[in-house]
Amino acid sequence: MAAKSFKTLDDIGDVRGKRVLVREDLNVPMADGAVTDDTRLRATLATVTELADKGAIVLILAHFGRPKEPDPELSLARITQPYSQVLGRPVRYIDWEGDEAAVATLAPGDIAVLENTRFFSGEEKNSPKVIDRFAILGDLYVNDAFSAAHRAHASTEGLAHRLPAFAGRAMEAELDALEKALGNPEHPVAAVVGGAKVSTKLDVLRHLVGKVDHLIIGGGMANTFLAARGVDVGKSLCEHDLTATAEAIFDAADAAGCIVHLPYDVVVAKEFRANPPTRTVNVHEVAADEMILDIGPAAVEALGDVLKNCRTLVWNGPLGAFETPPFDAATVALARTAAALTREGQLVSVAGGGDTVAALNQAGVADDFTFVSTAGGAFLEWMEGKELPGVAALAR
Repeated sequence: MAAKSFKTLDDIGDVRGKRVLVREDLNVPMADGAVTDDTRLRATLATVTELADKGAIVLILAHFGRPKEPDPELSLARITQPYSQVLGRPVRYIDWEGDEAAVATLAPGDIAVLENTRFFSGEEKNSPKVIDRFAILGDLYVNDAFSAAHRAHASTEGLAHRLPAFAGRAMEAELDALEKALGNPEHPVAAVVGGAKVSTKLDVLRHLVGKVDHLIIGGGMANTFLAARGVDVGKSLCEHDLTATAEAIFDAADAAGCIVHLPYDVVVAKEFRANPPTRTVNVHEVAADEMILDIGPAAVEALGDVLKNCRTLVWNGPLGAFETPPFDAATVALARTAAALTREGQLVSVAGGGDTVAALNQAGVADDFTFVSTAGGAFLEWMEGKELPGVAALAR
């Protein structure tokens, strides 16, 4: 196995009595004072409990919301009790006022959440003064928040240059999965890219055609590619001004030996609502007053055959308007095929992005994929081939 390009908790040595600043993602949704989805809190368990069990003084850095100034509604004090319940052990809250004195009272094995990093105006500017303010509290730094790794902030990038820096277990798992998916994958590689608009995924598509063997395009963006090929897509969502761009992506794919897959049968309706009258038609039979809202069953079956001949899959975005039944059918069907192939050991499947996670959960297969990233912007930038500052700062 190749050596990792970054240090992990396996390299951290004896941490007993040491103050470890751990950057986590605690930016959870809340309603009426309660956490409505604790996925991000649970993702921190492996790193935080391992360090605490080894006797470290664990000081958690995190942001919450987008405050322009300190705001009690966005204080991490609100997270402390639900976070303690998830961890199954006490969690202290430490305000930035008098934090050094408060940290000094902590004992080995204690866990504390520091106040919202974005209450400091220089956090998002990666200010040396803010880095100093954070660094004085810790002996070591662990970044466990891949979801914030695309931002060069004081708590996500700056601290890695000031203190000995390591990747936490969640960060390590994410980077390992991404390496298997696109960094050094087993070929053939397929990518599923869906979503409403080509304009939001241009950099992703341009990057992927040089990396994968099969590019499966779904969602509203597929309509733009169909239009570029002369298909009349009726009143479907379509960026007609980007058909030349779509042609350029076709050309780049041809040059790279990447096969682009578009649907040849589609599900259409005259109105976009739940359970309207629908037709399944060949793409050349879409009426002027109809819109394409999902991929058809014949196309889904053909795409399933593509996946059966692949060894690696990376997935971002649904194939249809999956939030509105029955236009989730194609996404659910192909996701279940990918999940079955993964369970059988035939496919390494990595998926990410908010809509993608929701779609896989809807299909009931999120746990069957090799890895599902809850990161939004960071996952997308990784798919675009961009360097993520928080990851680059961890490089050996």
